[in-house]
Amino acid sequence: MRAVIPFKKNNAKSRLSSLLSKKEREELALAMLNDVTCALTGSGCFDIIDILSTSIIEFETANIVLTEKGLNEALNEYFQKMSSHSIKEPVLAIMADLPLVSIKNIRDITSSSSDIVIAPGRMGGTNALFIRDTSHFHVDYYGASFLKHRDIGINNGLEVEVFDSFNLSTDIDEISDIAEILLHSEGETARYLYKLGFILSDNGGRVGVKRT
Repeated sequence: MRAVIPFKKNNAKSRLSSLLSKKEREELALAMLNDVTCALTGSGCFDIIDILSTSIIEFETANIVLTEKGLNEALNEYFQKMSSHSIKEPVLAIMADLPLVSIKNIRDITSSSSDIVIAPGRMGGTNALFIRDTSHFHVDYYGASFLKHRDIGINNGLEVEVFDSFNLSTDIDEISDIAEILLHSEGETARYLYKLGFILSDNGGRVGVKRT
């Protein structure tokens, strides 16, 4: 079994630019990637972990596969190469900005017998896809990708399962998302944010964050 993680370091997480500098956002992206790869390696499920990166990065626990292509093109090319080499092993495609993901989450999603398992993100996105045979599937991210991936599977006669997980649904894009990390994680991403001076705060009766 293998896992693949699309990753972009350069000018990562631009929607956090009002709170973090470019360097800090890139370091945050690397911290989240580390939390994801730690969950993958800790699960003991994978023989191969590949990071599809748009730039050179140093990572000891995964292979770096450089690509200049966008998310859809890079992943579909990755799947096509597997098929062309007659590699039929299952693949977990997982986003790099899921710092809450746990070893149990990974073991649970990969233990499914379904052809396709989709872990939805918020607002209709797709945060993880477990695919039994990539020769019968392609990805189509952006917009309501959860619905698109569900339909791709069904239209190809595949059994599709939806994996309902708070941890896997919590991708980090907006300033309000940072509170979820401080509330629910003790990983590298949380430690990095504490190092930058972030703490939880009261935001009009709701939990927010502030930088001290």
